Amino acid sequence: MRAKKKYTFTPDYAVPPGATLQEVMTSLGMPQKELAVRTELTEQTLNRIFKGEQPISYTTANRLELVTGVPAGLWNNLEAQYREQLAKLEERRRFEADKEWLQTIPVKELIERGHVEPDDDKVNLIRKVLAFFGVCSVQAWQEVWAAPAVAARRSRCFESRPGDAAAWIRQGELQAQQIVCAPFDRDRFRSALKTIRSLTREEPAVFAPQMRQLCADAGVAVALVREMKKVPWNGATKWLSPDKVMILLSLRGKGEDKFWFSFFHEAGHVLKDNKKSLFINDESESDLLEQQADTFAAEKLIPSKHNARVSRCRSKQEIIDLANELGISPGIVAGRYQFLTGKWQRYKELIRPLQWTT
Repeated sequence: MRAKKKYTFTPDYAVPPGATLQEVMTSLGMPQKELAVRTELTEQTLNRIFKGEQPISYTTANRLELVTGVPAGLWNNLEAQYREQLAKLEERRRFEADKEWLQTIPVKELIERGHVEPDDDKVNLIRKVLAFFGVCSVQAWQEVWAAPAVAARRSRCFESRPGDAAAWIRQGELQAQQIVCAPFDRDRFRSALKTIRSLTREEPAVFAPQMRQLCADAGVAVALVREMKKVPWNGATKWLSPDKVMILLSLRGKGEDKFWFSFFHEAGHVLKDNKKSLFINDESESDLLEQQADTFAAEKLIPSKHNARVSRCRSKQEIIDLANELGISPGIVAGRYQFLTGKWQRYKELIRPLQWTT
């Protein structure tokens, strides 16, 4: 059975409570001058209330209750509803000018992933997208995602497609916010990395929850978010607060070797770089800090002193034996072999593919 399409009505006007007051006056046969005397309000004040130019205060509502018999709560509610509707109309007017911005956001992907509800009304859709990003306006969105203090380190993708890039980062933030973490502890995180390195030998069902818990205990929230179509990133690092940092990972590349390299790359940023920048792993070779993070990851996984031995491996069994000796997944050794020799097809069967389960 097909779900019925929902239709919503959004009025483009606001009725001031003064209109209701005039109706009550008519029903009571009470002229404006008499109402002014009975409520101790001037006729000019009543005129402004009729037009919605002056709000009905709690004091005025109490006076109207005594004079008209209509409860003060009703007048207060009418006033609140009127002001709320005025605010919505003003917001809608502002959002009308932002429809072009909406085209820079991957709305379709966000809808498909359940982050934004579909809406045929573009203005309503803008509101839902802004709510997803946790901002109240497009200007605020620009401040959050374009301000140098927040995104000082951005990739070419962030520069050319900020909407797509920000959407991926935001999904990670929302996921990371749900992860309960202890206050960040640098030494504890260093210790956790040693344990996590040994977990590379396990299947995803085993290593994923353990890795995330070890990191959370050290103040690091590991978020796993499916890559966006136009965001070719492996990972990112962002401090959510002085005591909590997010490591955001995708499964771009699908292989376990790339996944683990990306994780330890981001771990390098956590341990070595400042807490103000947004670090993005887009495989840039021209950025010094990214190069340093690459070196950190490479040394943590397979110290460079073993590179010559890795390059000399002549069989799958040699790869497996070396991996056992190093206490690491054979797929990571195979990936290092491919990187060092340029023989990208050799031993690829040892590299376990990773895939999303949902």
